Order: sequence, then C-alpha cells, then structure tokens
Amino acid sequence: MNPVITVENVSKRYRFQSYRPSLRQEFGQMVKRLVGKTDQVSWEEKPFWSLRNISFTLNAGDSLGIIGPNGAGKTTLLRLLSGIIEPTEGHIEVVGNFAPLIGLGAGFDHERTGRENIYLNAAIQGVPIPQIDRAMPDIIEFTELGEFIDRPVKIYSSGMVGRLGFAIASILTPDIVFLDEVFSVGDIGFQSKSMERILAFKERKTTLVFISHSLDAVQKLCARTLWLEHGQVQMDGPTDAVVAAYQTARAVREGM
Repeated sequence: MNPVITVENVSKRYRFQSYRPSLRQEFGQMVKRLVGKTDQVSWEEKPFWSLRNISFTLNAGDSLGIIGPNGAGKTTLLRLLSGIIEPTEGHIEVVGNFAPLIGLGAGFDHERTGRENIYLNAAIQGVPIPQIDRAMPDIIEFTELGEFIDRPVKIYSSGMVGRLGFAIASILTPDIVFLDEVFSVGDIGFQSKSMERILAFKERKTTLVFISHSLDAVQKLCARTLWLEHGQVQMDGPTDAVVAAYQTARAVREGM
C-alpha cells in the first residue's frame, strides 16, 4: 500500500530576528556587552530549530496523534503537513484532498454574516454551491448559533467563531483531516458533538492527524502516537504505550 502522507527528514528553522526581543532582553544583551561577556554570536543571529529530522509515513485510514509539551513543535508540524509553511530541510508529500481544522475561523470575513461566511469558506475549499445549499441546515443546526447565523461575525464570541469554523470544515468529505485542539471549542455538549463528527470521519476510513493536550482524546481517536520534545521525536508507536511513557516522563519532570 502506498502511503498518503510521507515525511522524510523534515526540519524547520526560524531565526530569532523573526521574533523581536523584548526591552528586557535587549537591555540584558547591552549589559553583557558593557562587561565584555557578549556571546560570539549575537542573540538575533542564532537560529531556532522548531523541528529536527522528523520522519514518518501514514497509509489511508491511519490515525496519528501528536503529543508533547508547549513548544515541542506540534503545531509547526501540522502547518507543514497542511502546506501553510515550507520545511527548511527534508521532504513532505500528501496525497489526496485534506481538511485542515487549524485556527478555526481564521479566514472569515468579519463584516459578513455567519451564513455568508459558510458559502465563502466552503466555496474556497472547493465545495460546489448546490452541495453547500444541501448542507446548510445541518451546518446551522450543528453550530447552535440560532439567529446569530444571520448577524455579522464581528459580534461573535471566539467560541461562536470556532464552532462555525468547525461546522464548515467538518461537512467536507476529505481523504485526510488535520486537527489541532478542536475540543477546546465550545462547551462540553459541543465538544461531545465534535468528537462524534470526528469518529464519523474514522468510520469512513479518513486519515487523521490529531494534535492535542487531551491524552484521553488522543487515546480515543488514534491508534498510533508521535511524542515530540524540543522539536524531536521521543517515541513513535502504539498510542497507549506512548501516552504511558509521556505521562511517566511528565510526572518525573514535574516532581523535580
């Protein structure tokens, strides 16, 4: 079977000048220069590797969880897979259409209504208008926005925007779905509905790549898990084994 996702020796580098230092950091550097303790390479010139030498493949219908602490490189990896950014080194190939449930609602026109944004966003993702028309009642019911569906998005709360974004993305029938912490959207009831919708993807043998701090959700959705630390793979294997190892390491770290 040919893989639908291939990641070969992928690394992503940023340079610190992409992130302007704070006044406190600049002052610290100035003091070091005055006392003659300046590093050989200035702070601005040092590269930061968000990911280093990541490799894996996924076949159609596989489900991969990606876990790790904040700053481990999880979201960077998902953005690379989605084509939002390009790798500094290595090669990525994704075969088939995909739905990135990342930054839900990021592409909305906030001056337009929720209903208008459904048409705009679905059309951008290649959904024909007749299909949008048929799906519209289901999308509106799923969002639980009620009369707000015909009001400008600019008056929505962040939770309402997220629910609308998830509802639009999840009506598609992609080969691959990239998920980034979608269960932080909405209340417990909505999160349960979201889980049911994603489980429906799995039943259709959709390939899943799921990033989350919720280890329970990862165990429920993913057969295999990748554990990242400081941009590098610590462990790659069956989800239960990887989650157990990660929890042990976290307990040791927090107990120090």
